[in-house]
Amino acid sequence: MDSNKVMHRRRPEAPLMRPVTSTKDRKAYRIPTVCLEVNKVISLLEGPLTATLKERHLFTLKKLLQRSQNGFILKELSAIGRILNICAERAKAHPEYVSVLCDALKICGLPFLKERASDEIAYAYDVKEFLSVMGCLMRVPSVEVRHELCSSLKSFYSHVAPRHLLDGFHPSNPGYRLQVLEQSCVAETMVLSMATLEDQPAVRLQVLHTLQMMTSTSDANCAQILRARGAETVCLTMNQADPSGQALFRSSEVLWNLLERGCREAVTRQLSTMQCILALKEAFLHQLLRGSRQYDLQLRNDLLVITTLIAQIPKSHLIESLFAKQLVVFVTYPELKSHNPLVRNLKLTYNNEDFEMKTLLLNWLVCMSKDLSALQLFREGRVMLALLTLAKAPRNHADGQSARGGAGRHWSSGQQEALQLQALATLALVGPLLVEDYTSCQGNTCLLLLLEWCAGQDTYFGQGHSFHGAGGRGSKKAQMRYCVRALRSMTALEDELLSQDLCDQGAIGQLLGVLMQMEDGTPEEDQDPVGLEIKSDIQLVLSALCETDLHRKELFGAEGVEMAVHFLKMSPEKFHSGLGHNRLILSTVDCVWSCIVGCYTTEDYFLAREGVFLLLDLLSWSPRCMRGVVLATLLDLCDNPKTLSHVMTWTGSAGRTAPALLLLLWREEEAELGVGRDQHGRISDPTRPLLSCYQAVSDTSFSAGQPSPAVLDLSENLRAKVFSIFCKLGFHDLHGLSTADHVTLSIVKRYLDFKVGEVWGEVIQELALDGVRPVRPDAAALEAMRRIAEDTASRVAEEQSAILEHQEKDDLTQEEMVYTEIKSRQRQQELNTEAWDQYVSRTSDYTVLQEVRSQRETTMDLSRSKSKPDSGVRHPSENFVGRVLNLDSAGELTLERVPLRGVAQQAGGPPGGREPEYFSAVSVT
Repeated sequence: MDSNKVMHRRRPEAPLMRPVTSTKDRKAYRIPTVCLEVNKVISLLEGPLTATLKERHLFTLKKLLQRSQNGFILKELSAIGRILNICAERAKAHPEYVSVLCDALKICGLPFLKERASDEIAYAYDVKEFLSVMGCLMRVPSVEVRHELCSSLKSFYSHVAPRHLLDGFHPSNPGYRLQVLEQSCVAETMVLSMATLEDQPAVRLQVLHTLQMMTSTSDANCAQILRARGAETVCLTMNQADPSGQALFRSSEVLWNLLERGCREAVTRQLSTMQCILALKEAFLHQLLRGSRQYDLQLRNDLLVITTLIAQIPKSHLIESLFAKQLVVFVTYPELKSHNPLVRNLKLTYNNEDFEMKTLLLNWLVCMSKDLSALQLFREGRVMLALLTLAKAPRNHADGQSARGGAGRHWSSGQQEALQLQALATLALVGPLLVEDYTSCQGNTCLLLLLEWCAGQDTYFGQGHSFHGAGGRGSKKAQMRYCVRALRSMTALEDELLSQDLCDQGAIGQLLGVLMQMEDGTPEEDQDPVGLEIKSDIQLVLSALCETDLHRKELFGAEGVEMAVHFLKMSPEKFHSGLGHNRLILSTVDCVWSCIVGCYTTEDYFLAREGVFLLLDLLSWSPRCMRGVVLATLLDLCDNPKTLSHVMTWTGSAGRTAPALLLLLWREEEAELGVGRDQHGRISDPTRPLLSCYQAVSDTSFSAGQPSPAVLDLSENLRAKVFSIFCKLGFHDLHGLSTADHVTLSIVKRYLDFKVGEVWGEVIQELALDGVRPVRPDAAALEAMRRIAEDTASRVAEEQSAILEHQEKDDLTQEEMVYTEIKSRQRQQELNTEAWDQYVSRTSDYTVLQEVRSQRETTMDLSRSKSKPDSGVRHPSENFVGRVLNLDSAGELTLERVPLRGVAQQAGGPPGGREPEYFSAVSVT
């Protein structure tokens, strides 16, 4: 009873919790007493007795939709989808069902309703199937249904909540429908339906707009569209008739979204068919020749970017479709005059969109150059001449206009600078492929003139806004960077005619002058990555020019040696700065190797400038990746007899000599390779004295043209170079070596023998793998070679053990001497301490002093010689300080010890004088 009263009390308060609505709205969402069940509606539609009751069907469906006008309930979606399928099938014969489908699709645009929070997970599969059924409604040949379907799908991205809700129901989360939409096949169905929309441009535009929204935020939708070959379908339909003029824009946006969020390789692969390229060609030419609005120009550039991506695919049909040939014409316009109909009436406005198109065309040129069949098009289109024209140094305003072929509009200074830099970057990549065109257009002369302009002192303020203009704002550094890069690309071809032409025009002296001019600049230049790149590129150009020609090395001369010595003195701390100093040091060593080594004149000057010392200093602190180049340079320098004395004279910062440094590098290299050595550096396995962990035993034999691991080992590590240098220096009379160095030296000395044995071991292994059994003499010879190699390794191991034992004995001897010296010093210290104590006791206690004096007197009396009987003849005695020279009766002189005191008394000295014996170390008994 109480509960009923409470319920009666709350009933009047319930409407206060709802928004106030009109009477008409209340009737609209009021639930009837007898609820319309969805399953009964399905039975009505499919029942054998009621299947033909069309009027009743429509009445019931409208009442069902009226009840669900605020959104479909999640648990009813499975049945609702079944109803929509039935209506879609009957709409073909009965157009009355079209209105029902349109009303249902409008409701589908609202969020689904849930009773519990778990309904979203529980009915996720039903929602996915329902959305798939929605997508299949595109098969209904009704414009209204297709429009409503597209509008409903687009409403998924608006997140508009319904105004009125049924009691106990809540809208699903805003992102719930989008998550389930990605799992359904709606996107794929929309793509497949585009094939049926040729005569419905308005619907096709709505579908494109829907696909644009679906691909802009979802990678899963992009993947589904690509599985249905959506990129190809969209491209093929972009040129179909469209009164609104938006179909091409929507199509390009869909393609852009697929490129950004989908698999780019799959997109470009679908667009690389002949039909797609022809469609792109038609769209691009239409926008280029007839478009004038900024919207049209931007769309034209978007299509050009897509074409550039297609050009990166090998064997694309750009050449077969003649699209590439037409684009080449646009690349050279307006730098070159042409009578081609495509550009005869083409007028550029030189705005930002035209500038962007020009840069995109240059970028397309680089991508297209990977296809060698396009080079003929470049030659016919005079691409090289156009690039060199763009790369020329800017002149005054009048010259700039005449070079473009017109006196009206022209590129701005910033645009001209960006195009010049991009043309130089393109030339560095395309030039090596068009050597004949480069030569006929005097490319070397053009680049050297540009380099001279870059090194000039005239004022030029670079904008530095473009990608290629980084680091060149307010200067010509960006132009010099790409000019030198282009020269490096051309000289890397090692074409003798090109190199000779450069040298005939004084390129070596000009490059050295530019390099030293940059080095003499402000200290900030040394911290500029762009400047460091220019310096290293110049050195690489010089190396390519002088590597194989003795006369050019002489032209390199003293100025080049001074340059190399200057850069070799670079501080080791800069190597890991991250700015490019490591690349500069490496190019400097390469410059020494290519431009100095091999010419005795420059070698002698390099030695006089202590170049070998600088190389050894560099070798002592350089990382492992650089040691091979430095060692190779030193090895070639050792062919000059004057080099050996410099190498033997060098001493490092820690007092290490050059042989000790080379042996240290050997040990570090073997530790890196994992060669078997014990803790003292001795050979641990005589059967594998040099074998590294990377030379694994293979189960298959090598082909005839493939080098074996033992041969590859010669070029892949430093041991062969170190051994070759020691062959120049010798293996004896090497100073500054420790015991560990001598142990290592014994291995280095036998390196060639070990390597020969290693090769013979591989021969034996190859024969065994191939199943070849040598004849008895050959087998005996192979066994003898194997034993010789093992015996040699054993003897070296014994020699190393003897060296270590000798060192151990020397260490023991040195240790004994050190302990003896320590004991003597300790005894001397004790004696000094004892003498000091005695002196202090004598000077502080008079009794002790008297005892010491009496003791000394007694000692002196005992030390005097006994008096002899007088023989009647006495000879005078002469006194000396501390000694008495006495002449006896036999006429012989004798030297006797007397106390200093007695001598002093005889000399008349005072008896109370200071006794120096007080300061001597005499023990008191």
